[in-house]
Amino acid sequence: MIPDLSIDQPVPLPKCGTWPAAVHLFDQTSADAILAALAAERPLLVQGEPGAGKSQLARAAAVLLNRAFIPHVVHARSEAQDLHWEFDAVSRLGEAQVLGSDRSDRSDLSPQQRLAPRRFLCPGPLWWAFGWDSAKGHNDDPGTVRRVPEPWHPDQDWRPRDGAVLLIDEIDKAEADLPNSLLETLGNGGFPVPWLETPVCIPAGTAAPLVIITTNQERELPRAFLRRCLVLTLDLKENDALKALLVKRGRQHFTAGSRQRVHDEILELVAAQLIEDRNDAKDKGFPVPGQAEYLDLLRALDQARGGDPAAQKKLFDRIKNFALKKRQESAG
Repeated sequence: MIPDLSIDQPVPLPKCGTWPAAVHLFDQTSADAILAALAAERPLLVQGEPGAGKSQLARAAAVLLNRAFIPHVVHARSEAQDLHWEFDAVSRLGEAQVLGSDRSDRSDLSPQQRLAPRRFLCPGPLWWAFGWDSAKGHNDDPGTVRRVPEPWHPDQDWRPRDGAVLLIDEIDKAEADLPNSLLETLGNGGFPVPWLETPVCIPAGTAAPLVIITTNQERELPRAFLRRCLVLTLDLKENDALKALLVKRGRQHFTAGSRQRVHDEILELVAAQLIEDRNDAKDKGFPVPGQAEYLDLLRALDQARGGDPAAQKKLFDRIKNFALKKRQESAG
């Protein structure tokens, strides 16, 4: 049974690893896209400009669905293997060098056992997402040389069978062979790992992971990959509609109990400035500020003494250019 997601209700997001505490609002379109991906057991590709809330959508889905959250940020040198498992070749070489130089070693393990490749395997995000118990068992094994941090999951009432949300962030940073290499894993719900007796796969009775993949559309993705995804586009609205959206989200982020820490007049002032800077940036071909910059600026204004609107406005006039004008000056 797939649950409904609360629309326009603030979802508090607890601190999660390096992710700070935040608040998320689901709109109807993003909620429907997540429910469709859950029902179809297909990856959800979320595209849109930087700062539109693509990554936070995955984290909010994990919190609201009571699932583990497994984020992985892709970079230019990422390979598909990095998402499945890692092999710590450096540690294995170091172990071999120790064995070669220390003839008095009294370890209970034979040299062959100490250099067994399985000891130097680390579970990657797909391993955790598709086989949590397998990944945890390997990670916690005393013979494993290097352990990785266990991904975030709800503290109460969560079991591995409840499933996970896997975030593959900024997949367009990688070469085309990475998304193509994920097709078999995502389609089959499992993959082999060298030196393991059985493949990693979703255990019976366990919810299939919700895989959310983001792209800033800096590079075109392979068509075969796109065909196997559901696609959600997060477009920030323009002008008055964008202003209303930003103010609404600003209220949710900067309200504590019955006290609104950043007043409406400041929320509207910052939103109006952001829209002006967005339009100017588009005309000149500069990077366009979005929702993330709006919230960053409000976070700074929230520190103004006493939460006084006059003090917040004065501080805004001093710092607005640092947050909203995204361009690099030419040297010389």
